[in-house]
Amino acid sequence: MSLTPLNAISPIDGRYGSKTQSLSAYFSEEALIKYRIQVEIEYFIALCQVPLEQLKDFDTTKFDALRAIYKNFTSEDALAIKDIEKVTNHDVKAVEYFIKEKFDTLNISQYKEFIHFGLTSQDINNTAIPLSIKEALNDVYLPEFNSVLEKLKDLAVEWSDVSMLARTHGQPASPTRLGKEIEVFVVRLNQQIETLKTVPHAAKFGGATGNFNAHHLAFKHIDWKIFGRTFVQDILGLHHSFPTTQIEHYDHMAALFDNLKRINTILIDLDRDIWTYVSMDYFKQKIKAGEVGSSAMPHKVNPIDFENSEGNLGIANAIFEHLAAKLPISRLQRDLTDSTVLRNVGVPFGHTLIGFQSTLKGLNKLLLNKDKFAEDLENNWAVVAEAIQTILRREGYPNPYETLKGLTRTNEKINQLSISNFIDTLDVSETIKSELKAITPSNYTGV
Repeated sequence: MSLTPLNAISPIDGRYGSKTQSLSAYFSEEALIKYRIQVEIEYFIALCQVPLEQLKDFDTTKFDALRAIYKNFTSEDALAIKDIEKVTNHDVKAVEYFIKEKFDTLNISQYKEFIHFGLTSQDINNTAIPLSIKEALNDVYLPEFNSVLEKLKDLAVEWSDVSMLARTHGQPASPTRLGKEIEVFVVRLNQQIETLKTVPHAAKFGGATGNFNAHHLAFKHIDWKIFGRTFVQDILGLHHSFPTTQIEHYDHMAALFDNLKRINTILIDLDRDIWTYVSMDYFKQKIKAGEVGSSAMPHKVNPIDFENSEGNLGIANAIFEHLAAKLPISRLQRDLTDSTVLRNVGVPFGHTLIGFQSTLKGLNKLLLNKDKFAEDLENNWAVVAEAIQTILRREGYPNPYETLKGLTRTNEKINQLSISNFIDTLDVSETIKSELKAITPSNYTGV
């Protein structure tokens, strides 16, 4: 049975497959195989450029043909490697045998024992996977993230002058501006993405238990530590972790996943705030012809995009949290638990992508209901009490907080008239009274 959106077990490959297909080139089984081949080929080419007697006669014009093995990698190639794996029962060894077959085709068979020379499978996995994550972040994640961020920046500007009743503990509080509240999320996201850019994409490359044992035994005249660092950092563009055990220690990868989780958490916070504003009628939503909000209630236009985003980002965070907590822990020099969980590394990226797209879709559907903003402000004149008592403090008026507390902490309706009448009772100058009466819930919004 071929995989379709109807029979896929995971919704990121099924229902939401169109939203996540861009990640397939980085996190699918075929992609992992391709990245492994890239590392193996680049490693062989790097060996050809150090003083090894056995490789000194290698025809360097073959380098392009070697790189074409991974650059022109096809699904048929991936299937061929999976067939080899059925025999080897080892995925990285199957890659090695596949490349050796390519060497035979290129008439360079005499060099094929330098494929995977001195390496363990984790030298390949622990470079291929960080490389795939790095490229997925740059090519897919950041463009999707930036689409959400740019939309929020636009809305922060568009709504910069929209006065809004703030709420703390769910209760009316000092007024704010809608644009400023959106800008809070912009700043938070910007800070986290700048932190993200500082996290190294670390890779282990040092032979079986990390000490270049086999390399050093075979060729003592080579400084393999320098070779490893140069290969990982200059050729693959990753950070070389050294010393390590048989596997990468994953501390940097854990930091990356924690960082991605914080970005998602900020967006969940945004989703819930916007959802609440919709429920408060601060926003209407654009209606798409033919859409149904409820199977029973025809009037409903639900904030489903923000709910969808919240749910997917929550699932992503659960997996990111497990990866960050589990990966840095390995029994002695290694166990296999890192390998099995890393096969799921694309899953939280998939749910994150769905979340980003849903948030953006929801933001694009919002219609500002200015009348509701104004109505809430008008119905909550008590919030100017802070402003009035602050001016009275400035003027040295006795017990201003207590004076205002007596006015506002009652069950009677506070409105513009009652505030004005209260101001008239104060023992202050007419100039100060005029200053106080000029304060309204709409203009008491700070800087």
